Amino acid sequence: MRKQARPDTPPDLKPLKLKKKKIMAAGIPAVTSSMKHGIQQMGIKRSVKTLTMVNQKAGFDCPGCAWPDPEHRTQFEFCENGAKAVADEAMKARVTPEFFAQHSVDELAEKSDMWLNKQGRLTHPMFLKRGASHYTPLSWDEALSHIAAKINSLDDPDRSVFYTSGRTSNEAAFLYQAMVRSIGTNNLPDCSNMCHESSGKGLGSTIGIGKGTVHLDDFNHADVILVIGQNPGTNHPRMLTALRDAKLKGSTIIHINPLPEAGLERFKHPQDYMKLNFSTTKLADYHLPVRIGGDAALLKGFIKVHSQHGGLDTEFIQNHTEGFESMLEKANSSDWEVLVRDSGIEQDLIVEVGKLLSKSKATIACWAMGLTQQPNGVSVIQEVVNLLLMGGHVGRPGAGFCPVRGHSNVQGDRTVGIWEAPPLSFIEKMEAGLQIPIPRDHGYDVVHAIHAMRKGEVDVFFCMGGNFISATPDTHATAEGLRNIGLTVQVSTKLNRSHLVTGDEAIILPCLGRTELDVQSSGEQFVTVENSMGVVHKSRGGLQPASDLLKSEPWIIANLAHHLFDDSPLEWLKLTSDYDLIRDLMERSLNGFDDYNERVRHENGFLLPNPPRDSRTFATPTGKAQFTTHDLPDVSIDDDRYVMMTIRSHDQYNTTIYDVHDRYRGISGNRRIVLMNALDMVERGWKNRQHVSISSHFDGEVRSSGGWLVVAYDIPRQNVATYFPEANSLVPLNSTAKISNTPTSKWIEVTLESEPFAAKGDEEE
Repeated sequence: MRKQARPDTPPDLKPLKLKKKKIMAAGIPAVTSSMKHGIQQMGIKRSVKTLTMVNQKAGFDCPGCAWPDPEHRTQFEFCENGAKAVADEAMKARVTPEFFAQHSVDELAEKSDMWLNKQGRLTHPMFLKRGASHYTPLSWDEALSHIAAKINSLDDPDRSVFYTSGRTSNEAAFLYQAMVRSIGTNNLPDCSNMCHESSGKGLGSTIGIGKGTVHLDDFNHADVILVIGQNPGTNHPRMLTALRDAKLKGSTIIHINPLPEAGLERFKHPQDYMKLNFSTTKLADYHLPVRIGGDAALLKGFIKVHSQHGGLDTEFIQNHTEGFESMLEKANSSDWEVLVRDSGIEQDLIVEVGKLLSKSKATIACWAMGLTQQPNGVSVIQEVVNLLLMGGHVGRPGAGFCPVRGHSNVQGDRTVGIWEAPPLSFIEKMEAGLQIPIPRDHGYDVVHAIHAMRKGEVDVFFCMGGNFISATPDTHATAEGLRNIGLTVQVSTKLNRSHLVTGDEAIILPCLGRTELDVQSSGEQFVTVENSMGVVHKSRGGLQPASDLLKSEPWIIANLAHHLFDDSPLEWLKLTSDYDLIRDLMERSLNGFDDYNERVRHENGFLLPNPPRDSRTFATPTGKAQFTTHDLPDVSIDDDRYVMMTIRSHDQYNTTIYDVHDRYRGISGNRRIVLMNALDMVERGWKNRQHVSISSHFDGEVRSSGGWLVVAYDIPRQNVATYFPEANSLVPLNSTAKISNTPTSKWIEVTLESEPFAAKGDEEE
């Protein structure tokens, strides 16, 4: 009988090393790091073959992020973190049935997330029986028959939940949602619910589409580029090239973020060294260290200054928008003392930047999790919309909205149907194409799914990729929910903690990765993905699969559907014999996918329709873009509390930890770190490496976590930052953004208390 495996990574007792933080991103250290990870994981020959296929027209789409590819690509079209992601997938190490025979689930749960990931690629379907301590192998037919029997035994299809990560291709995601809706449920939570759901809700209701409105080329024509709540140097390094090129063409870059980030200070493109160009580029003209949660106040300040210093596009406002006067009245009535206090930015600097924005003829606003994961995530994004609509900065060259997606196909998954709450028009089009009845009731998003699990209302939980337990908030509450489930299923490439915190039974289905050849009965296949800017293009792996037993995600879905349905208008097995057949079905079921198979074979793919960008038309109820009016959020906290946000280190991608280094911030060796303002530390009598416990406070509930080390950092007072997933246990499940229900991982009220424990061997250089 197995006990309950721990849901979070064990405390880190390794020594902490501190160096001076970097002021430049990329350069030689990025090249060195890329090669180190590649050679260690793949070897020299495999590294060269793999890395020269990344983001190439005949190669595979990088699994690292969704930044678009330029039309004219170099031979090395990848960044440091992309190289790490590729090396991680293409590594030589293997997790075999023998590995699982040697290690119990409880033993594996005591290992770190980094250790689990380094064990290698999964090779066989595995089964954790009720009460068993070890996974054991089973055949594909046994696995799929068992899953299908469990689903078919449910008295209500809504007692099943089907999660999706952004790794999934368009073809796999489309088949997946078709299978789920054939079962009779819209329970399709996905990683969007935890990241850019606020963007989709904020943009959809104001400009009529929940996506960005810029091309990559627009960066070459922008007067001003706002980068808000985002760290491109670590999370989207190829974006730095676009910012560098924009800067050299005269753009002004404004970085709004509580932390200074090396990627926005100076940048050196590694390929410049081949051209004997040793100069670096200063990117951000302004860094505004906004207080966590103070973005709304800062944006209102910009709007107030903008209106007082001209730059209004009155023709656009009058003919294409509604709600301007009400929005402006609210902004102009905002008290400067409050705006300065809440934002943490002095009035003179707000005015200076506001004047700059009022003079801009083309402004792009980019943002990421720093905005979306606040309690007011939707409304603060709508303040960004207000700011740009004032100057008509949509549907013109060099201007528009750019929510930067963090996973390579998270946007594509939503486009093709991974959506727990689709509008009726989407359902009707899908129903006509698939020729199956589709339920109308909205399904569970991520947070609602966890609540249902905790109440015992979910019997089967199926994950198409991702690491659910480590990605979600309130780790222990999520674990409690997962343990209530009869069967949990994970379609995965690598071992992770979600394989250890399971229902009564658990199955692991090993799948092909993005880098690998996908051969079906008609021959080699390719899949498609959609990047952050709405371009759909091909992705084709070139490596031999890590195991002969690996199956593609479309194959897994189609064969499970074949086991599920005795009678279906969809010929599931035929669809995966040739992925062109899937794309033909997508063409009939989705708007904007006309001539899909032909257009996606164009050299750079094709661009999906985007009415605000293409024709300045807005699919809102009135046909006009909407200005919105919002009160400022209450960002006050007690004097003895801090606002915590969770962040990535440089050597991680989402929940995947490559190593224990955060090179740009000068931190390595330990991940249980609290970045804290030095003056706040002095007030507490603390120095670097002070051991503390953290307690989060929400709605009368307290969550606590110990074994953290304080590090002085340039962050606003009463603000602290910690790495995820280690700090996810402190994010309250019920603390979510209004409307989007996104967990507020960028706004957690905490207290810190000293602990007596002191690690040995800490170093400072």
